[in-house]
Amino acid sequence: MASGVTVSDACKTTYEEIKKDKKHRYVVFFIRDEKQIDVETIGERNAEYDQFLEDLQKGGTGECRYGLFDFEYTHQCQGTSEASKKQKLFLMSWCPDTAKVKKKMLYSSSFDALKKSLVGVQKCIQATDLSEASQEAVEEKLRATDRQ
Repeated sequence: MASGVTVSDACKTTYEEIKKDKKHRYVVFFIRDEKQIDVETIGERNAEYDQFLEDLQKGGTGECRYGLFDFEYTHQCQGTSEASKKQKLFLMSWCPDTAKVKKKMLYSSSFDALKKSLVGVQKCIQATDLSEASQEAVEEKLRATDRQ
């Protein structure tokens, strides 16, 4: 079910700056006036994951957000002694249980529009609390897509 919410050009531009140019580490999106997904916060390239989580929750306990993060980790293939550095872009839908039902419905029904406009995102993650959004949980989900 589509919500009719559109994705602003700023979202697409910022995404390209992260994906191609590696200018930023992350971006947090929000839905403006129930009509358009727009950029709320952009994280510096040297920003840590904790800062991303902080910015995701900046709106308060009743607010949903989307976040895109350029995640880096080391991966060691079986049978090799060297580890390689990997980068994966993931898109997170942050809808805490404390958010109002109408807001959660708007964000979940608009998630597809954002996913379709950000071509090349490797993984989409839906989180309702910090245990699902934690660095460990995210890394586990991203590693599950690696070849062993």
